[in-house]
Parts: sequence; structure tokens; C-alpha cells
Amino acid sequence: MKWAQTLERPSASILEGHDFADHLVNAGALANRNYVGVFDPRHRSIVGMEQDVRMTSSPSLDVESVRDDTPACRTQAYLDGAGAALSPTVVTDAVIKHLRREQEVGGYVAQFEAEDRINGALASVGRMVGVKGSAIALQTSATAAWIRGFQSIPLEAGDRLLITTAEYASNVLPMLQQVRRRGVVVEVIPDGPDGTASPHALADMLDDTVKVVAITHAPSQNGLLVDAEGIGQVLRNANSQAWYLLDACQSTGQIPIDMTTIGCDFLAATGRKWIRGPRGTGFLALSDRALAELEPVPPDMYGSTWHGALEYSSNRDASRFQSFEMSYAGVLGLGAACDYALNIGLQPIRERINSLALHLRNELAEIQGVRVLDRGTQQSGIVVFACPGSDPVAKAWDLQRSGITLTGVTAATNPAEHQGYAAQCVLRASPHIYNTEDDLHRLVTALRN
Repeated sequence: MKWAQTLERPSASILEGHDFADHLVNAGALANRNYVGVFDPRHRSIVGMEQDVRMTSSPSLDVESVRDDTPACRTQAYLDGAGAALSPTVVTDAVIKHLRREQEVGGYVAQFEAEDRINGALASVGRMVGVKGSAIALQTSATAAWIRGFQSIPLEAGDRLLITTAEYASNVLPMLQQVRRRGVVVEVIPDGPDGTASPHALADMLDDTVKVVAITHAPSQNGLLVDAEGIGQVLRNANSQAWYLLDACQSTGQIPIDMTTIGCDFLAATGRKWIRGPRGTGFLALSDRALAELEPVPPDMYGSTWHGALEYSSNRDASRFQSFEMSYAGVLGLGAACDYALNIGLQPIRERINSLALHLRNELAEIQGVRVLDRGTQQSGIVVFACPGSDPVAKAWDLQRSGITLTGVTAATNPAEHQGYAAQCVLRASPHIYNTEDDLHRLVTALRN
């Protein structure tokens, strides 16, 4: 399947130092588990899970303490972690503290004074995805990070760019632009039986013309979780020289991620979603190969130096992909959010979110006129469902006025996949660790009524 210069849609099968309360972490965290329950819409039930599907909380995650640290969650059913999650107080405090210092001494002096804390934030961001801080380039969003990585890859006519059926529009659009400008070809990796991109199908597509493999780890418009590690293994087994871009915008912060194990060259993520950081923050993580072979387009004076005349050089680490201007109050808030998550543990966070999402899918499946649309063998904390109505945005606002926050899903993110829903009103709920069974019940009751 190819998206060539005609740009026709494919006929895809529907396509600073922070203080943390000791009560947040208890001794004896659960061992890592890869086995998780999955909602199967074909059987309207949960499979791959023990019989007891009541919501659980890891011994290392004190939900009430988390809720105390997130005051706004007690006055509403906020189910939009995939949009912009509620931040813990420590994040807001870090941002405001630095803004006040900027007011007192100016931005440059405040930045200089906070240099150690800024470097600490960079290291914490790296820990979220299993790399050193020197492999992290801070950005303003996941989209900005993804584009920064993609633009560094030299492309020419005939190069093949492979994506999945569940891609995000802001990633696909820059690739389609290269179809027009350079004559590259965009192709879609077929889905496997579980409805997610098949590593086996990818293996059959690989040859020397494949320049990019771009994967959205956890699509925003579907609860599936792509086998990012399996795709990386296929590329390694084939000794492929393709650049592997992973959009981890919706997975970082809710799922343990090790970039090295996955094997991607670029990983892009945002602060405002599952990490629970400030809006306007994000990052790009780079592999050793990317750092050795690629340079940003264009370079910025933050990570590159003009030596006069026609000479310049760039830093050897990821800082060359970073820009000079950014909100350091936001950076410190991002660091505080990462520290908060790491202090709890990403595996307990994964278990809590997965438990909430499974419970919600099970409850939604019992409502007349509601269809859970999620697919995949592994699933994220994103729960997408069709319900009666003609306008998902209006429906979401109606719910918000009654104290329930979620997101209306439109065709803008992925037109082909949206068409496959065969529904006019599609909503997305995405519970986070501060949510409770009562929050889910409020949504279910509202939909029943």
C-alpha cells in the first residue's frame, strides 16, 4: 500500500530538588509483569486476566496520597490523562517558584541559578525512557520533538517511509510533504490478526529502499499498544539501516519504556499527558547511532557554534537538537513530574492505569448503544468508545459541564481509522492514577442516562 505523489488515501483496512512525601512509596513494590488483561470487543469481555477484575492498586502506590497531591481530582471525574493530565502540586510549585525568581532577577540570572536543577531535570527525563540526560533534547511538545528528529534524516526520491494504520496526523503530514517535495513513498505496514501493526508483515517489506520506520506506540484515537520492541527486533534481525522513529507521546509516563531495548533511533514525548508535567514541554531522545550520524535541520546556536566565515561545529550530544529559547520554569516542572512518577515507579503506575482502563471497558460494554472500539493484544490506558449522538465535541462538553472531563474523537487525527468506527459520536476516556472507581461510575451513569 503506497501514498505516492497523488496523495490519495490508501484503501486500508480501517486505517529544583523536589521534596516527596514518604507516604507515596511503600516497601515491597510488585515485580515487573508483562501479562496484562485486554478487552476484546468481539466478545464484549476481558480476556487474558485472572477472574477477579475488580480494580487493584499496587502496594507501592497509595492512591489516596496521590489524590491528596492532586487536589482538583476530588471535585470532578477527570478522565483525560491522554489529553492533559492533572499535575501534582509539586509540579505547579516548581513552575511558579521559578517564574517568581524570573520576576525578581530576570530570566537569564534565574536560569543560571537553576543550572544544577535544570541538569537534574534532564537526567530525570532520560530515566523515564532508559537513557542518560546527554541523549535528551528538550522540546516544546512531542510533535516538535518528532519533527526535529524526522527533519534530520536525509531523504531522496524513491526512499520508502513505513508507518502503521494507527498513525497520528501531525506525524503523517510532514511525511506527505516529503512525498511532494522529494518524491519519497509512504507505505502502511499491514495489521496482524489483533489489529495492530504486524512485525512479521514489516519483515516482508524491508529492503535497502526503506529509509524510515515511524511508529506511534500508543495511538491517541485507539487503546491499542503497538509492539515497539518487536518492530525493533525485526529491524535488527534484518540489519536494516532504516531510521526507527517512535512516537511515545501517549505511552511515556503510563508504561515502563526502555529505549535501548526497543531499539529506536528517536523517541518523542510530551510533558502534559501521562507524565503530568506542564503544557509546552516535551523531549526528543536519541540513539547513539543518531547522535553519531545525524545533525538537526536547521542547527541552532544552543547546540552549534558559528566559528566565523563559513565554518560551524555542533555539540556531540543531544543538545545540538535543542533550541536556545524555552521556558525553564516548564523544564523544572517537567523534571518535577518525572521525579514524582519515578518515585512511585512506572510499573505500579502501569498496573493502576491498566486496572482502571480494563474496568471501564468492561462497564461500557454493558451499556446499550455503546461500543468499545479498542483493539490489540496489549492495550494502553486509553479507552475509545462509540455512543449515541452526532457531535463528539459537543457531547464531551456536555459531560464536562456535569463534572466529567474526557475528549471527543474527530477525524482530524486519523481520517481512515475514524471512518472505520462507523459512528458519528466517538469519545475517549483515559483514567490516570488519581482516578477512582467512583469516577468511572459517574461516566457510566451519565452515559446510561
